[in-house]
Amino acid sequence: MHPSAEGVLLVPAVAVLYATVIRPKGARAVAAAVALLMIFAAFVTGLQALATHTFLWAHLLQNVVLAEWAPALLVLAIPHEKARRINVPMIPALAAWLIVYFAWHLPWAYDYALRHQHSLFHVEHLTYLLAGIALWWPVVHGPQNAGTKALYLFAAFVLASPIGLVLALIPRPVYDFYAHAPRTWGPGPLGDQQIAGVTMALEQAFVFFAVFAYFLSRFLQEEQRDTEAFTRLKA
Repeated sequence: MHPSAEGVLLVPAVAVLYATVIRPKGARAVAAAVALLMIFAAFVTGLQALATHTFLWAHLLQNVVLAEWAPALLVLAIPHEKARRINVPMIPALAAWLIVYFAWHLPWAYDYALRHQHSLFHVEHLTYLLAGIALWWPVVHGPQNAGTKALYLFAAFVLASPIGLVLALIPRPVYDFYAHAPRTWGPGPLGDQQIAGVTMALEQAFVFFAVFAYFLSRFLQEEQRDTEAFTRLKA
């Protein structure tokens, strides 16, 4: 076991918050539990040691859990009647998520955080989680129609995808920490980076396209119903 603050402090704190304040039931409670289990697994199992000592792909997997998967489930777990009290505008939410994602993937920031794992590293992970919650909030609880939400998700994918593509295509390691990490197995620094970049790009394509397709389908169905209703009125 390789426990970290994210696993032994953040997960219990969020669990208490949901159990005492948000109080999700049924499927929402399951969504919250799965999100917390994902964070716990990412930061308490052997993945934590791989991410903090050896492999970029392991660190990027942790980032994806914190910035995309877990936040989506945590937002889904909040009942609408409680969530509607908080309005999170789409443009600021998307901008905050993109700024956090790009800022922490700058080579100097990435390497600095990895070398200060008892302080800045945890700040990085907390900002990923908060930015991810902001990103998904208007998708799940926002008043916008399905078409607007589909465009929002498409924009999120298009604007975030360069990170994974750059990591996959650039012909040299960009993070000194992983370039000089001791390795006794697995791919070398460049291969590790390419695996991380391709995996990140494919993951974002799958997640964002799946939710985009859902809202696009809803939008088209709504448009069809409106057209049929207008046609009946004219008749």
